[in-house]
Amino acid sequence: MMGGPGGPVPDLANAEIVDYSVLEGDAKVRLKLKDGSIIEVKLEIMNILRAGNDPNTGLPAYIVQSAPLVRLVECPKELRRSPMRPGTGKDTKAIPGFG
Repeated sequence: MMGGPGGPVPDLANAEIVDYSVLEGDAKVRLKLKDGSIIEVKLEIMNILRAGNDPNTGLPAYIVQSAPLVRLVECPKELRRSPMRPGTGKDTKAIPGFG
């Protein structure tokens, strides 16, 4: 979408979903964190909406609905902990049978 923070908010009442195809890349990036872990982040595109045109430039305004998918690729052994088991009193959110 064109414009920065604080710009005019597009009118979503008449926004329409725009179909798309990926031209290149897979929108995935690997990051090495300061603690030594490596994570992979991929941007999952849910929808792209065209919400009219920007009043200042006349260009189409797009809204991208997305969600980041994060995967731990590698982490140092010193950051690992033993998983909590149900019934030990340490994990109150554990579902019985899933530990």
